[in-house]
Amino acid sequence: MARIFGTDGVRGVANKELTVELAMNLGKAGAYVLTKEKAHKPTILVGGDTRISGEMLANALMAGICSVGADAVYVGVVPTPAIAYLTRHYGYDAGVVISASHNPSEYNGIKFFNGDGYKLSDLLEDEIEEVMRMNSAELPMPVGGEVGHITYRYDAKDDYVRFAGSLIDLDLSGLKIVVDTAEGASYYTAPKTLESLGAKPVVIHNHPDGVNINHACGSTHMEELKKRVVEEGADLGIAFDGDADRMLAVDENGNMVDGDQIMAICGLYMRNQGRLKKDTVVATVMSNLGFFRMGEKEGINIVRTKVGDRYVLEYMLANGCNLGGEQSGHVIFLDENTTGDGLISALHLLEVIVKSGKKLSELASVMRVLPQALVNARVSNIKKEYYMDNKVVADAVAELEARFAGAGRVLIRPSGTEPLVRVMIEGDDQKFIEEEAKKLAEIIEKNIGE
Repeated sequence: MARIFGTDGVRGVANKELTVELAMNLGKAGAYVLTKEKAHKPTILVGGDTRISGEMLANALMAGICSVGADAVYVGVVPTPAIAYLTRHYGYDAGVVISASHNPSEYNGIKFFNGDGYKLSDLLEDEIEEVMRMNSAELPMPVGGEVGHITYRYDAKDDYVRFAGSLIDLDLSGLKIVVDTAEGASYYTAPKTLESLGAKPVVIHNHPDGVNINHACGSTHMEELKKRVVEEGADLGIAFDGDADRMLAVDENGNMVDGDQIMAICGLYMRNQGRLKKDTVVATVMSNLGFFRMGEKEGINIVRTKVGDRYVLEYMLANGCNLGGEQSGHVIFLDENTTGDGLISALHLLEVIVKSGKKLSELASVMRVLPQALVNARVSNIKKEYYMDNKVVADAVAELEARFAGAGRVLIRPSGTEPLVRVMIEGDDQKFIEEEAKKLAEIIEKNIGE
């Protein structure tokens, strides 16, 4: 049995790879592993994004939770970071999100948080998988009054709005903000929070119908937001992904401001305010070289980790840092929440704009973004971890790196959630790196393929 958990929970096409049976078994095993040390009857919080398959999977998951004697509390559609916050706010034993984040609507996923609101370690995920491989007869199967109970509460989203709105002393009444909620989990919470701070946001893509999540909208498709910001004469645009743990921005000229730039802007502001712990920002190997050069110039230490917010978080916790994230817009402000939170990222960015009195384009110019090319090569999940074992692929990578001679870089990594190998090349010449990324992706597909 291949490993079920990827870099961000369990993910696959709903009702095909991620079945109700798998969801139920994850509910059983997850509840058992995460609550077995509890002397009381444990309670697990469950919510999700707007996908049509969400309630189907949530009900299967909660059936599994209840079957081993734990209670489930279902809060409906809320952002992933809201589950992290609410789990610890309510004092529950664990939290679960039904979401496939930025993936298309046919996908869905299941990710767990512990009682402190943190995503699970590899060791805990491995333990859950081990329990799933066991004969279910070995799990506790209570009867009568010991069976778990499901409670439904729909005030949770407003509790999260109140929390987010209380974090920063901010008056947004003078700003014009366009907000793209990706037809996803932030369709209610993001506009409500901004309105509570005095804004009158222009909100687009906030009519989810179960299948339009992330479709030509949100942080993965920003063309409409860029256009709308310019048309509206807005100060900026904000785009979330489907579960709102990511946020990317658009400046007043319609130019994208990515996660690296957001961390550069906020990190520099926090450092100048004496709020950036260790004068350090934690990034990943995918972050732009321009970000690291900015750090060197401004005296900010920027640390690289493996790709994946969990690895960013692990470093932050181990080393006492409070800001880290990914170019994709998954940014962790650890003083406020335990995971990437698109809304909190937006509020921090807005804080810098308001309190500096500068336009977003000026703030973003603190770093020069080197051109990047990212091309996906389709490779089966079984083969994608072993791409460098192929001599033709390895030689092609080595040859290209030699040609760069330090003026660029090649980064290849398997996707944690899809049957893909991602080829990223960075350098000064956009046309050249795009051509080379395509060539390298073709070599990978030809020599490894599906």
